[in-house]
Amino acid sequence: MSAAGKEVSKRNSAEVAAERARKEAVRKEAPNPVWFKPVMFGFMLLGLIWIVLFYVTSSNLQLPIPQLGQANIFVGFGLVLIGFLMTPWWK
Repeated sequence: MSAAGKEVSKRNSAEVAAERARKEAVRKEAPNPVWFKPVMFGFMLLGLIWIVLFYVTSSNLQLPIPQLGQANIFVGFGLVLIGFLMTPWWK
């Protein structure tokens, strides 16, 4: 029983599955947005710069964030990891 004024679609499950498969194929073939590669490589480079900066200044300044101390290494590797986790979706 359908509500008054509403159209009820009578498509069978094969049509619905075919439509979903077609939409999924189109989505998989779509190129990445323009911002994807710069952000991915930006995270990798920022993490590398963070780690190198920490090691170079570790004797006197302990940049980039002195309060973190050795945890700066984890921040740098975390940034690099975010970039590497983006690579499977790069087309």
